[in-house]
Amino acid sequence: MPSTISTPRLALALLLLGCAGTWACASGSRSPGTPSDGPSVASDSFAREAARGRANPEPVGLAPVARKQPKELSAHGDTRIDDYYWMRERANPEVLAYLAEENAYAEGNLSRFADVQEDLFREFVGRIQETDVTVPVTSGPFEYYARTFAGKPYPVYCRRPASAAVDSIEAPAPGEISDAETVLFDVNAMARGSEFFRLGAQVPSEDHAHIAYALDRVGRRIFDVEIKNIERGDIARGITGTSGSMEWSAEGAYLFYVKRDPVTLRAFQVWRHRMNTPAALDELVYEEADETFSCEVTKSRSNEYLMIVSQQTLSTEVRMLRADDPLGAWQVLIPRERGHEYSVEPVRERLYIRTNRDAENFKLVIAPLGAPDQWTTVLRHRSETLFMGFEVFSDHLVATERRGGLVHLVVHPTTMDSGFRSFEIPFEDPAYTVRLTGNEAFDTRRIRYEYSSLRTPPRTIEFDLDQEAPVVLKEAQIGGGFDADEYEAQRIFAEAEDGAQIPLSIVYRKDRGESPGPLLLYGYGSYGNSLDATFRPNVISLLDRGFAYAIAHVRGGQELGRAWYEFGKLEHKRNTFTDFIACAEHLVAEGLTDPGQLYAQGGSAGGLLIGAVANMRPDLFHGLIADVPFVDVVTTMLDETIPLTTFEYDEWGNPNEKLAYRTMLEYSPYDQVSRQPYPNMLVTTGFHDSQVQYWEPAKWVAKLRATMTGDSLLLFDCEMEAGHGGVSGRYDRLRKAARSYGFLVWLQGQEKSASQ
Repeated sequence: MPSTISTPRLALALLLLGCAGTWACASGSRSPGTPSDGPSVASDSFAREAARGRANPEPVGLAPVARKQPKELSAHGDTRIDDYYWMRERANPEVLAYLAEENAYAEGNLSRFADVQEDLFREFVGRIQETDVTVPVTSGPFEYYARTFAGKPYPVYCRRPASAAVDSIEAPAPGEISDAETVLFDVNAMARGSEFFRLGAQVPSEDHAHIAYALDRVGRRIFDVEIKNIERGDIARGITGTSGSMEWSAEGAYLFYVKRDPVTLRAFQVWRHRMNTPAALDELVYEEADETFSCEVTKSRSNEYLMIVSQQTLSTEVRMLRADDPLGAWQVLIPRERGHEYSVEPVRERLYIRTNRDAENFKLVIAPLGAPDQWTTVLRHRSETLFMGFEVFSDHLVATERRGGLVHLVVHPTTMDSGFRSFEIPFEDPAYTVRLTGNEAFDTRRIRYEYSSLRTPPRTIEFDLDQEAPVVLKEAQIGGGFDADEYEAQRIFAEAEDGAQIPLSIVYRKDRGESPGPLLLYGYGSYGNSLDATFRPNVISLLDRGFAYAIAHVRGGQELGRAWYEFGKLEHKRNTFTDFIACAEHLVAEGLTDPGQLYAQGGSAGGLLIGAVANMRPDLFHGLIADVPFVDVVTTMLDETIPLTTFEYDEWGNPNEKLAYRTMLEYSPYDQVSRQPYPNMLVTTGFHDSQVQYWEPAKWVAKLRATMTGDSLLLFDCEMEAGHGGVSGRYDRLRKAARSYGFLVWLQGQEKSASQ
């Protein structure tokens, strides 16, 4: 279950590198699913089609059998028996032994197609430019960027003096580091000796003499904060237990940071650290008392103001302080109100406010700095358009909007003498994704964004407002003979059981042929997080083996506006699962695949989706991958000591209320496991996962083993030195991806690429 708190303003680690994983980390009314005492009922046609599907592989070795220790869990007059509740005991030797046994069983079976995994891994590595450099981001008098080197798992972060032009677009050449560059962090050296290592946000002080940075050595998203004197190289340590969110005061004398609750991991306290003093003397400046809220600290684009943002699923409250008055009192801008979500950007004497008050899809208003409740509408609410966010510059702003399921960038003037009218930046593909990135300069006439599609590698583009022309600063070079013209991308629609039209983005090789073939269907559908048609280089290996790849834009995301989210949460959560099933059935009906060649994957809350669908329509799939799945919904949401539980009542419901309890119970994958055949499944988790605790998938797998019928293969891979995002080095991540995709290729029996 992910936190919805955003990352700091200048989180250079993420800003420079982006995410190239195979799935986006993020986590989970009446389910039509399976009653706990009987099998699901599938249509005759699908049952017959499944019967003609591929044979399941014979397992190697005996599958682990977990000990049952019944525990009664009672609520609202209902009693559930949980045989595997004891697996929550993290330090219990029996738990560790069981996980080791599952890992050994998984390895014994996965090793049977080690050659497939190795082929995939080599292909994955062959597609990336191992020695590379990102486009520099200009911040003050310097350009910040990251380098990668062949054979090294982590990046090297550098900076150099900015060129005479404020908006430099010339990137350093890949290769050796020059004398003109300063190495800020060689993460390879920093990670030496660590099984897991993550460098989080990197935030330079305003004078760029120091840089604060966050380190996670476990994978539980609890960061130590350190401060480096860039010129001298000495490092101040001692700040621990943080969320990684931090910002500097204007003169760099103080650093504000956010601490996590050590039990629930909720980001709840903002502290002020004075430079050159021990962390033990740091002062608490704000504590978020409401257990359903978390907080972060951020800074305005103009660098004039610091802000504490407190938020939960349905509400926001922002406090503001001048960055040059770090000892001053924080002022609440708009008091929290249930159902009111907003964000603020102070610019000169005005506040730009994105708000959903009387605007389901949000609108943009402005208000005087001293009167935040006196609104003038700038961008009105539109029923067909989700106003996702904005960035304000000195004389213009860029609105990010979602219409028809696709993201659009619209430029608006903010001053009379800006020299242009509002216009939209055009894009070419039928399905794509675009995001603003690297826009640190406030006084500029250039906009930077990243664009990609299912067949278009990521491009970093700078758009000149005066010329109204885009310039491609960098396009990711994809090796291995990749040619975008060999692939076809489409956007199609499936009809849900209530008539809703569910978008599907799909890509495949043009020479795949017309007969049904293998297809991997990916889904998420929670928290309003939308899955966009972004380029996924690892997917190419599946496409070259005859697979198609599809993304189901199910309800629970916001692809089609805020209502798309509202009708995929709480009492409407069932729609997420039935939408995904409708997408799968549509792909079969269109002849793109059949149940003997259809596979599905999802992670975190997408793992909940996979778990629910496995119970409801196991006949529809030959194989499933559930990454860090949120599957024990009721028990987790009843336990307020588990990280993120109280923060997410408005997403899943509060099971202390009887109706919410019954609704969750009827789709919770763990509670709805029944005696029926299931597809072949690969389940993954991380022992240090802070968002979906390892015991959820561990219990689920144990219960499946004890209950399911048939001869399908069930494998459980628990990474003992990782958290929610998996392993940390890029080569380790590629090997994990090769295991997952290798599992599908092996099940399908197509181990060679289409070009071989």
